[in-house]
Amino acid sequence: MSIKGKVVVITGASSGIGAATAKLLAKNGAMVMLGARREDRLYQLANEINVDGGRADYRVVDVTKPDEVQKLVDAAQDSFGGIDVIFNNAGIMPNSPMSAVRAEEWNRMIDVNLKGVLNGIAAVMPAFTAQKHGHIITTSSVAGLKNYVGSGVYGATKFAVKNAMEVTRMESANEGTNIRTTTLYPAAINTELLDHINDEKTATNMKNFYQQHGIAPDAIARVVNFAIDQPEEVDISEFTIYPTNQA
Repeated sequence: MSIKGKVVVITGASSGIGAATAKLLAKNGAMVMLGARREDRLYQLANEINVDGGRADYRVVDVTKPDEVQKLVDAAQDSFGGIDVIFNNAGIMPNSPMSAVRAEEWNRMIDVNLKGVLNGIAAVMPAFTAQKHGHIITTSSVAGLKNYVGSGVYGATKFAVKNAMEVTRMESANEGTNIRTTTLYPAAINTELLDHINDEKTATNMKNFYQQHGIAPDAIARVVNFAIDQPEEVDISEFTIYPTNQA
């Protein structure tokens, strides 16, 4: 498997998609550097992976702070001798109607969902450019492909991620740096995203929807594993992942 021996940095690694992906990649031979804000969760996950025979390390990181993201990438290089993949997975989804004018939540989503991704790209770009290979994977959302009521700002950040990732791929192809990009568009995946919706009606509607349709984050982990495991000359740039019963 081409994934074996690769060094993978994962943000938002303390739960959900990030944690599931870290476990699967480590099981298949990758060395994983875990980043998130909750140190206790990171410690437990890294310890679980290492006890099971994998290789994992972690750093506490706030993706809205460029210097912390850079230190996370640097730590991966120091611990494992290089960097092959970054999975920009950290994200938040405090959805609400635009008329509610939750401006503080809007700005936080922009900082985490968009700027956090850009900080990840910036942190790996010098190394990837110099070594002429690398893989940038980012979690967008089906809300980055379609318009959903209650997701005006969340969707805006995810549409922006789609554009930034595709342009990165195009420019790398033109520049001959061989940087692969993969953008993920998950639908109803059972993670902690719903726990931070403060608009009561929106929270109720989304929780009811996810109870009907939500699937485990392992589904996304398998897609990430598949994308990384392709030969270096193959770039699968986009995946849309729906529960089978979600219309």
